[in-house]
Amino acid sequence: MKKTKLTGRIVTPNDAEYVQARTNNTLNNPKFPKIIVFCQKVRDVLNALNWVKENNMPFRVRSGRHSYENFSLVNGGLIIDVSEMNKVTVDREEMTAKIEAGANLGKVYNDLWEKGMTIPGGTESSVGLVGLTLGGGIGMLTRLYGLTCDNLLEVEIVIANGHGEAKLIKANKTQNSDLFWACCGGGGGNFGIVTSLKFNVHPISTVSIFSIIWEWKDLEDAFDAWQYWAIRTDDRLTSEIELKSKEANQIIAQGEFVGPVSKLKELIRPLTETGSPIKVMVKQVPYIEAVHFFDEASGNIPAYKKRSGSFLYDPLPKNAILIMKRFLENAPNVRSSIWHQSLGGAVSKLKPNETAFFYRNAKIAQEYLSDWRIPEEEGKSIRWIEELRNALTRYTTGDYVNWPDRFIRDWPTAYYGGNLNRLRAVKREYDPLNLFKFPQSIPPLFKWI
Repeated sequence: MKKTKLTGRIVTPNDAEYVQARTNNTLNNPKFPKIIVFCQKVRDVLNALNWVKENNMPFRVRSGRHSYENFSLVNGGLIIDVSEMNKVTVDREEMTAKIEAGANLGKVYNDLWEKGMTIPGGTESSVGLVGLTLGGGIGMLTRLYGLTCDNLLEVEIVIANGHGEAKLIKANKTQNSDLFWACCGGGGGNFGIVTSLKFNVHPISTVSIFSIIWEWKDLEDAFDAWQYWAIRTDDRLTSEIELKSKEANQIIAQGEFVGPVSKLKELIRPLTETGSPIKVMVKQVPYIEAVHFFDEASGNIPAYKKRSGSFLYDPLPKNAILIMKRFLENAPNVRSSIWHQSLGGAVSKLKPNETAFFYRNAKIAQEYLSDWRIPEEEGKSIRWIEELRNALTRYTTGDYVNWPDRFIRDWPTAYYGGNLNRLRAVKREYDPLNLFKFPQSIPPLFKWI
């Protein structure tokens, strides 16, 4: 029997570039793979998947390196990295874009902007588009254009269903439609290796942005005003608010409005008239400048970090706001915070079972963040995140699969809610041998005969 050979750019521990090649955006839980294959074409992906099957070697799939629990790395195994497959091709007549799976958001936004268009995506430029999309994808155009996956038309994906060779298939609303459904919110790395995505794109030119900063003393009033306002305002306006630690002494609300600055000033009046803002900025800018404004540049640098999150179906009562305040008063360091983004609008126009992204009726996505500088600080930062999430459980539901948390007990339900069993059935259909597995991968739904 002919043995498959690995192709593409291959990095092993003996190579000078190994440390850089194995390092993910999250430095905690470091992993040391035996081989990293940087695929440059689909054939490299097929060869890599066939090779791991033949050699019975554990493997993981990687694109943007932003797996917060480092699930895209594995000790002693092989990494199939698609980041060097990153071409963006636009069809102006159809208003679609075919984007290879290795493209990060920075490249996608810049390439599409040159053609006067965009897709709704996240805010960190180094995040991989494919991981963002497969988990759902929330960002500053969410309320107007929906999740990133809501704009997805088709995926090309390498699968390994059964004992045969790996093969490339297409999934869309008519071909392999169950797999396409699962790729719209079912999380990355569960069903196969996506090699390209095709999207509807939207024309864009200028947008209006705002930023309001309060000091710590206004935390309760500012958050309460924002949470009621953000979910009811114009659907063309998507906003966020970050509650920073007491030590940082900043509450920051920001947003993007696809409309004139005069209208945005009117829309944000409920916020500017709350408390005593120390800074208010409202301006109209070319869309690409808004992309740069919201880019979490520090998030692009490898660091020790922990993330978790939840969804809010209703505004938080005063007691819950006081819980957040108490935790931020006792944060492990100045870099700990609680971040929220408004949902609703176009997100809620689909039913929870229309895509794998279940939390269609949530009003707000809530993320818990902590970064630290030295490994010894890991324990208290992780404890702070877990205790905060547990303290808010009675007011929140679930978690966003793109903010994975290995400490959530019932993580399948937390990520996928009522869509879990259908996702498990899709897993059984397209990956019956459970080849694509990691600590929080979707388990196949077994048939009892």
